Amino acid sequence: MKIAEILRQLEEFTGEFPRAAVEEAVARREEITPEFLRILEDTVNRATQGGVESDSMAHLYAMFLLAQFREPRAYPRVVCLASLPADVVGLLCGDFITEDLGRVLASVCGGDLVGIQCLIENEAADEFVRGAALSSLVTLVASSQKSREEITSYFGTLFNGKLERKWSHVWDALVSYSSDLYPEELLRDIERAFEEGLVDPGYITLKNVHSDLAMGKERVLARLAGNPHRRLVEDTIAEMKWWACFHETQAKSTNRLSPEPFLKTPASPTRRLSPKIGRNELGLPPWLRQTVKTLFAVRCKNLDRQDHFIAF
Repeated sequence: MKIAEILRQLEEFTGEFPRAAVEEAVARREEITPEFLRILEDTVNRATQGGVESDSMAHLYAMFLLAQFREPRAYPRVVCLASLPADVVGLLCGDFITEDLGRVLASVCGGDLVGIQCLIENEAADEFVRGAALSSLVTLVASSQKSREEITSYFGTLFNGKLERKWSHVWDALVSYSSDLYPEELLRDIERAFEEGLVDPGYITLKNVHSDLAMGKERVLARLAGNPHRRLVEDTIAEMKWWACFHETQAKSTNRLSPEPFLKTPASPTRRLSPKIGRNELGLPPWLRQTVKTLFAVRCKNLDRQDHFIAF
């Protein structure tokens, strides 16, 4: 199967999972990785210009496969895509945000927290994206890429000044993930957050936090290590093949991906709402452009290879 044919099958939604194309993509990792990076770039480029191809799933396959490949060049591109306005990233990614984004970020970051922290602390970003970024830090602990102490220390800075003291899902996620890491050092900060009404008790209660404390540190961390939802991406086929959009009978009752176009065969070809933008014509808003510059500067310095990121 030629690269062009693999990409065509991943681009076009037919209602069936394209297993053969995904298997071929994995087998031809070196050849196809630049194409997946380009897909993420083009997705961000078009979205910043008002063009969203809501029927395309290519960017989702790209993120999963690049995560499976542990491709560091994907990191800033995934962060940029996730930094898009809430309505846009919701249309592009649906439930991928809450179900998978955190593990993808953990799989491509290579232990570099700059991009993840940019997402968490960016008040303009979608609150569920920010929650997923917090989740990625817990996955990094579970996969032994980061120490519990480093992440809880960072969580402490969020509790004490880096987050606006106004309720959002970010606060719910921060308390929940602090509890997952055993919240001993953060207990007073957590109690204060509840006192100020920053946490939705329908999401997590202070009683839940105290229950985790009562379990003891060893048991809580053992539970984290054994949690299948805290593992890096290893197998794109296993991750995606069960999605409701690939199973017509399930799709009628289960919204695995939102928005709706992913649940049925598109009635029309992929829609391009604006002209395609060239690789070097990135029209990012100022806040996202600064994120790009920061991420690419850090990644180039860490990898000591400028050529990794010249495409953006």
